[in-house]
Amino acid sequence: MEKAQKIPFNIPLVTGKEIKYLENSFTSGKLSGDGQYTKKCSQLLSQKTGCQKVLLTTSCTHAIEMAALLLDVREGDEIIMPSFTFVSTANPFVLRGGKIVFVDVDPDTMNINANLIEPAITEKTKGIVPIHYAGVACDLEKIMAIAKKYNLFVVEDAAQCIGASYKGKPLGTFGDFGALSFHDTKNIHCGEGGALLINNPLYFEKAEIIREKGTNRAKFLRGEIDKYSWVGIGSSYLPSELNAAFLLAQLEEETAVTGKRLKLWGKYNEALNSLANDGYISLPQIPAECIHNGHIFFIKCKNLEERQKLISYLKQRNIYSVFHYVPLHSAKAGLESGKFVGEDIYTTVDSERLLRLPMYFDLKLEEVTRICDTIKRFYEDS
Repeated sequence: MEKAQKIPFNIPLVTGKEIKYLENSFTSGKLSGDGQYTKKCSQLLSQKTGCQKVLLTTSCTHAIEMAALLLDVREGDEIIMPSFTFVSTANPFVLRGGKIVFVDVDPDTMNINANLIEPAITEKTKGIVPIHYAGVACDLEKIMAIAKKYNLFVVEDAAQCIGASYKGKPLGTFGDFGALSFHDTKNIHCGEGGALLINNPLYFEKAEIIREKGTNRAKFLRGEIDKYSWVGIGSSYLPSELNAAFLLAQLEEETAVTGKRLKLWGKYNEALNSLANDGYISLPQIPAECIHNGHIFFIKCKNLEERQKLISYLKQRNIYSVFHYVPLHSAKAGLESGKFVGEDIYTTVDSERLLRLPMYFDLKLEEVTRICDTIKRFYEDS
């Protein structure tokens, strides 16, 4: 029997305009950052999010690093976040001497359980870092109320969230800062890249200084001063015009990209609903106040053993699926730099059950049907 055509887990998006914009950047006379394409991307992101100040960065990791510097995180400061996240959510604060405080997740969304944040607060707590998993918002109303009550900062890890919102407002625009990712696994990308959304005007100028190696070069480029100099701490967080040119081609198509991914997500959800109703798997739940962006479609198997068998079963049929985060509190660095507060009821168990299915712009609806039919056969054969 001829082997079925391969369905990879991910194929990075190419819209078709990237080459044109890259060629234009070659002839512009400027390939370093903050040229025309960087400015166009920042302006377009501002329009899409409603955020006044958007700074492109070399990664989402660096956007969160900038937030940690701006908030002056220091030795011993405690930062509350979920353990079910990528290391980039925690590393920037650990680099500044912070102590990570992990709490359990809501199993429906795999987001931080907002009800567990307040019991984890101590006199050392400085902030909260929610991650909106799969482009589905955390309970931001509750999180922001807690932050206001205890005078804590909020940095939204909105890495997966371009095009997603909570109660009609784009993710990344609720906290003091929001961090977006444009890694090539994301809906919109430039290979490697990110952006910092600055929602508090008090940080606008300082953010420019940190991003430009501790100089006031941004003011110089705007003609506000006649020369620039070293005025504070900082690093090189500025992406090149090549990255920005590639990114602009994608940002211009974000609405269409999100729409296509939502169709694919809906097809998965519909096709696998019968398995969920029969108790074989669990499907993601989208709270009524959330509009997601189709970034990830996942299922949850009965346990780790079943998940690994399903991954193998799909791979044998040329369909590639993957698990996701290993909880940070169980990792060597997590044990050294953080602590889990409260009971780990869902974080570990549900992370071991979770399986991500192929999801990318060029995925065809008939391929989704093939994937779902294969999963159904796995459970029929079990």
